[in-house]
Amino acid sequence: MISALMVATAIAANAQVNVNVNIGMQPAWGPVGYDYVRYYYLPDADAYYDVNSRMFMVFANGAWVSRRALPRPVDLYHVHKIVINDATPWRRHTVYHDRYITYRGRPSNVVVIRDSREPKYMRGNNGNANGHYNINRRDNGRGHGGGRGHGNGHGGGHGRGR
Repeated sequence: MISALMVATAIAANAQVNVNVNIGMQPAWGPVGYDYVRYYYLPDADAYYDVNSRMFMVFANGAWVSRRALPRPVDLYHVHKIVINDATPWRRHTVYHDRYITYRGRPSNVVVIRDSREPKYMRGNNGNANGHYNINRRDNGRGHGGGRGHGNGHGGGHGRGR
């Protein structure tokens, strides 16, 4: 009986729980409800946003490259954002593009982090929660806290196949 208890304790001690959480790194324009996001696919821009590096992955001159801003302005609060936790989603771009192209021009009722009243988004979120995330080209999409957010979470997207 004691040896069975010791084995059970050893098994329980070796069990590992791997929980990924990056709520504080997600941009203010990201949809609520995700404790962890690695990338957002943006059908409207046919690009990806890397949450960890805060960079966009865009297809330019025949290759996927990192950029601080999208090549053309996109209102990130009002376009569809698809959460993708693939390590290198651009390698499967055709799959994601084909799956989400139908979001082009379709409204969405998704609440973005900026507009959330949930306490988990109020802990600073790098200055973005309930703040203003300026998407104009002058600040390259860096967030600014302090303001109150506005927006309805509607949007649509489109993309180009690779």
